[in-house]
Amino acid sequence: MAVDTSVHCDDLAAVRNRVGEVLHTCDEDFVVDVQLVATELASNACDHADHPRHLLLRTEVHPDRGPELVVEARDATPDRTPVVGSSSISPERGNGMNMIETICNDWGVRHEGHSKVVWCRIPIP
Repeated sequence: MAVDTSVHCDDLAAVRNRVGEVLHTCDEDFVVDVQLVATELASNACDHADHPRHLLLRTEVHPDRGPELVVEARDATPDRTPVVGSSSISPERGNGMNMIETICNDWGVRHEGHSKVVWCRIPIP
């Protein structure tokens, strides 16, 4: 499975809906976790990065952990990376990456030319 979609910041509900459509045959708790993670990554890209923004979902098999869903958010602002527990927008914000650390096996940032990719790996039940 691979899904690549543009992120429209005025309609982040579309991200949740698209994830739900793609994963409609999966365990409901897994789908909710993926929707939360995908929406958080898309929201961070909208709040902190420049267009174009894309979200990619794909499966991989980790040699030690088994099957995982990789969620990637690509944007055009390579010099701004996520900081866990901190937000440049408001002191009341900044918990999204904490949530991602709780749900995901792993996450990180990869730089590719004039863009960055924030990725995370969610275990597939």
